[in-house]
Amino acid sequence: MAQNFQSGGRGGRAGGDGGRLRPVDLARGHGLSTQAIRNYEADGILPPADRSPHGYRTYTALHAGALRAFLALVPGHGHRTATSIMQAVNRGEVADGVDEAFRLIDESHAQLLDDRRTLRAVESALRDLESLGTAPEPTPGAAPGGTFIGPLADQLGVRPATLRKWEHAGLVRPGRDPQTGYRVYDEADIRDARLAHQLRRGGYLLEQIAPLIARVRAAGGLEPLEATLSDWHGRLSARGRAMLKGAGELEAYLGERAPR
Repeated sequence: MAQNFQSGGRGGRAGGDGGRLRPVDLARGHGLSTQAIRNYEADGILPPADRSPHGYRTYTALHAGALRAFLALVPGHGHRTATSIMQAVNRGEVADGVDEAFRLIDESHAQLLDDRRTLRAVESALRDLESLGTAPEPTPGAAPGGTFIGPLADQLGVRPATLRKWEHAGLVRPGRDPQTGYRVYDEADIRDARLAHQLRRGGYLLEQIAPLIARVRAAGGLEPLEATLSDWHGRLSARGRAMLKGAGELEAYLGERAPR
């Protein structure tokens, strides 16, 4: 559990030398190892440490603020982006570094917004599927419960070549009729084709649709996907809240770095 340090600023305990902190002082407050603190400094997440007359690293409240900011940024932006943000802030001229950090933050927010739009598109596509009712009638001569490419293309209002393109992109995975070698789409294939069709109508690219179809398959169909969608909503909300917390800690660190 994090400790409340007394005189090294928020999240750091003075090491007994005018507010100076040892690596262990920073590490203990966040459940980290002293090696992790040294690694963070080497990676530019923390500004360079001062050295004691005997060559030992000494940190200050500024380093404690940098550590708090980084650890708060990770849940919302991921380790790599959080590292890049802190490196930008700690590198070179303050103004230039802050601009780069803000650009990285903007990209994360844009990605979160895109993920929200994708989730809404999937939910809209699923609602459209429900309104379409049952699957096309099985094609005479096809495997039980299956249909050939032509009738399915007609049902969707696309060309057979489009279905073949979707198959190449991994959106549908039809089997083959053992007698004729023709493609046969079972109920799961028809579901995937309809979902792909709805998303394509929404402007999504094939490479964007493929992982969404994979989610449907992993969930075992549309009904089990409801739990996945609920979890998806929760994770996006948690990410957004984590970004708010990270922004607050970064703003506090920037205030500590600002010339007085």
